[in-house]
This record gives sequence, structure tokens and C-alpha cells, in this order.
Amino acid sequence: MVRKHIYFSGRVQGVGFRFQAGWAAKRFGLTGWVKNLYDGRVEMEIQGDSAAIDGMLNALQGDTYIRITDIDSVEIPLEEGERKFRTQY
Repeated sequence: MVRKHIYFSGRVQGVGFRFQAGWAAKRFGLTGWVKNLYDGRVEMEIQGDSAAIDGMLNALQGDTYIRITDIDSVEIPLEEGERKFRTQY
């Protein structure tokens, strides 16, 4: 199990990024959260199996409308007891 704090840059707002992230997190059995930032980036914390996180990121990068130009990711401590993935507004 790992937890990553990630910033996504590119065409990541107004293209269903948060919706797709929620769908992919559920599909891959991941927990965490995602939110838009005022500077046009998207911020996410994602937790689960490393291969599942990679699968989620690949799914987001393969989306027709989303265009990720940069991913800034660091590993952070696990959130014990977290049960779901949520979208923050």
C-alpha cells in the first residue's frame, strides 16, 4: 500500500477529470480525494496498491478529453481507516 500526493497540469479542468478520477479510483479499488485548484491544476491524494495507482493514472492519461502535460507526485504517509474516494469542491 502506498499513498501519493499528485498535482496534474495541462487541460485538466472542465473536461471531466474529477469524474473520471472517481470512476477510475472505484474501478481500481483506491481511496483518496481530488479537487480543482484556482491556478488551473488538479490536486489529488490517492491510496492503494502501487500497480492499481499506475492503472488509474494510465486510464486518466488515455482519456479523450483530458490532456495531462505534467504530473508532480510524491509519496506520503498512509491515511489509516480511509474507505472511499471523494471529490472536493
